Amino acid sequence: MSAKWRPSLAFVLGGALCGTLALSFSGLITYRYLGPAIGFRDAAMLLAGIIAAATAVLGWMLVRLLLRPITELQRFATRARAARSDDIAPPSHFGTRELQATALSVMEMADTLHNREAAIRSFSDHISHELKTPVAAIRAACELLQEGGTLHPDDLRRVTQIAGASDQMEQHLHAMRQVVKAREVQYPGMSQLEGLVTELRSRFAPLVLEVTGGQVAIPLAAEGLEIVLCHLLTNSAIHGAGLVRMTARQTDLGPQVTVCDDGSGISEGNASRIFDPFFTTKRSEGGTGMGLSIVQNLLRAQGATIRHCPDSAGTTFEINFSKHRL
Repeated sequence: MSAKWRPSLAFVLGGALCGTLALSFSGLITYRYLGPAIGFRDAAMLLAGIIAAATAVLGWMLVRLLLRPITELQRFATRARAARSDDIAPPSHFGTRELQATALSVMEMADTLHNREAAIRSFSDHISHELKTPVAAIRAACELLQEGGTLHPDDLRRVTQIAGASDQMEQHLHAMRQVVKAREVQYPGMSQLEGLVTELRSRFAPLVLEVTGGQVAIPLAAEGLEIVLCHLLTNSAIHGAGLVRMTARQTDLGPQVTVCDDGSGISEGNASRIFDPFFTTKRSEGGTGMGLSIVQNLLRAQGATIRHCPDSAGTTFEINFSKHRL
């Protein structure tokens, strides 16, 4: 970044206003005294050319000092959402001192956020790698003890509990990797409910799926939308639902997807915790409590939000996509 002098924003705006007023007053005065000398028509044409040239210079200065730096910063921020900031060319023009400070702050923030995501990913990979071997060893030892046939029934029961605990540890490790992946992976593109309903009905055969607005365009690739819906449908099946209604529609703020089931619902005491990692009411049945956390992280990475609608029978989730992503 060059250390050349940069004007302040107040100087640029004040200079533009003063220049505009100076052109207006000087034009009137000049026209008043120049008109009788060369003719009012020729004076008007001459002044129009001078004013047009001066206005073009002022416009060029505003574009160079304000519009161009803001546009480059916006482009950098947009690209930084989908890639590491050090892989993207930084803004080459900063304009005023205030815009320079803003650009530096945005670039530093982008680096900080990407480094934080990388640290989380590295930590999860490290933990998964370090625990994978002992968990596999525990499982192998349990299998050998169970197949030996020499254990007392009480000891065999304890070995079975240990084997179940190792399975839960492996499920949690897998869920943790999914959560981190959901925070980082982008699913750009468009999809529709009607393109996924056949596959979903096949995978969740016990559930009756009703789809409304199947042709509404959703700003999320089919792969990402399928992950979201599969987690929600899995929760519906676990909580005893038989019917699930999926509705897509356009709102003033953007596309909206609603998933509503007729299951047992979510208690008022648990509603505020359902998106917390590892929170589950089905741990004894193998639940990891990571499904809704994965859904929320994935949608946040796409600029979308999900919320639980408590004022309904069963369970209802509402997903909202920002209009500007279309």
